[in-house]
Amino acid sequence: MEPTNNQSAQLGREGENLAVAHLRENGYEIVERNWRFGKLEIDIIARKGNVLSIVEVKTRSGDYFGEPEDGVTKAKERFLATAADHYIISRNLDVEVRYDIISIVIHNGRHELKMIEDAFYPYM
Repeated sequence: MEPTNNQSAQLGREGENLAVAHLRENGYEIVERNWRFGKLEIDIIARKGNVLSIVEVKTRSGDYFGEPEDGVTKAKERFLATAADHYIISRNLDVEVRYDIISIVIHNGRHELKMIEDAFYPYM
């Protein structure tokens, strides 16, 4: 049975909250959540030292459709890079930028979280 849009949104929020907690536990400062540039959105912008981490969070209720991170397409990578460029330029930041994916499977009240650093290198 496919989740409804409301269930999907709730699952996504739960996943983002777990991702934020994981990042904080690992020494990251959460700079932005759900930052938008036009129709483009970055789930989490976090910073650790001189590294700005652009984080895409993918949450699923099971892995029967593959791993959550498999949902990050080349088009999504380009969108994230475009939004990140605008964020960095608008704030005149001089930082190293890294694109990470936090993949989460939530099932029966338990979750499995995997952080994939340097998940991709977007090419415009």
